Amino acid sequence: MVEDQIQQLQAAALARIEEARDRDALEQVRVDVLGRKGSLAQFDLGKLPSEERKIAGKALNAAKQVLASAFETKDQTFAAEALNSRLKQEWLDLTLPAPGPRPGSLHPVTIIQNEIEDLFTSLGFAVLDGPEVETEYHNFDALNIPPEHPARDMQDTFWLSNGHLLRTHTSPVQVRGMERLGPPLRMIAPGRVFRNEEVDASHEHTFYQLEGMMVDRKVSVAHLIYFMKTLLSAIFHREAVVRLRPGYFPFVEPGFELDIGCLICAGVGCPVCKQSGWVELLPCGLVHPNVLRMSGIDPDEWGGFAFGLGLTRLAMMRYGIDDIRLFASGDLRFLRQF
Repeated sequence: MVEDQIQQLQAAALARIEEARDRDALEQVRVDVLGRKGSLAQFDLGKLPSEERKIAGKALNAAKQVLASAFETKDQTFAAEALNSRLKQEWLDLTLPAPGPRPGSLHPVTIIQNEIEDLFTSLGFAVLDGPEVETEYHNFDALNIPPEHPARDMQDTFWLSNGHLLRTHTSPVQVRGMERLGPPLRMIAPGRVFRNEEVDASHEHTFYQLEGMMVDRKVSVAHLIYFMKTLLSAIFHREAVVRLRPGYFPFVEPGFELDIGCLICAGVGCPVCKQSGWVELLPCGLVHPNVLRMSGIDPDEWGGFAFGLGLTRLAMMRYGIDDIRLFASGDLRFLRQF
């Protein structure tokens, strides 16, 4: 009998509905039973005699209603379980105090700068500051770099329409310090500088430097080396591998390049050190007599040394940062490490 077949299919479908473990399984049962090609769609009532057709039609409709109700009940059960799970995972105790703002942290360049300032002030040095928009005189001329001097080609400069420029180094602060304070003088000048350079892992158009100078009687290269070793030992908390080689800078004579063994790759070679194993860190030397003379200081009576280091590169060496572009990226994930 058709009615018996319908009852058997209904019972089997109810059992599958009960066994379904999630909404996907329940939907598959619905398609298999009530879909266009489902088990209840196989009955062709039009081929039955009129009396049997009426009875079979009532049984088929009753089965569909029972199954539809069972599907709805089971689906509501799954919905309630999903809601309870979500409420359990996302539960908040509204009686607890708010966590408050996330505490900030110092930028790694600021950390390095503060440590160097503390070191040099303990050695009797003053910390001076100067304008970032400089005159051509203070940025070049007063540092023994006249207009036709080839050293100007070594620094790609951002020139302004009024003839001023964004300072390419913090050395102008040394000039202003000598003009204002006169000898004897011990000073450092940390600050932001600008170079019109191609940006890569070790070069930025905006970065930080620190210049230092001591002007006194009978200043020698030995004084310079002492202060540089003291500086590097204090920053890296260990003896750094360094080398001193001749270097040309118009504002010092003699001039030196103090390089540090790359702490990123341990001297093996990487993009930061351009595969050389060394990083140029500290140009330095004895102050050129012309520089002293331009600032009103008699070079026959006074002498001095000067150095300039990249605070940004020093921070890269200190913390093992392999890309200088991270410092100005504004990425809070980077900054929260310090």
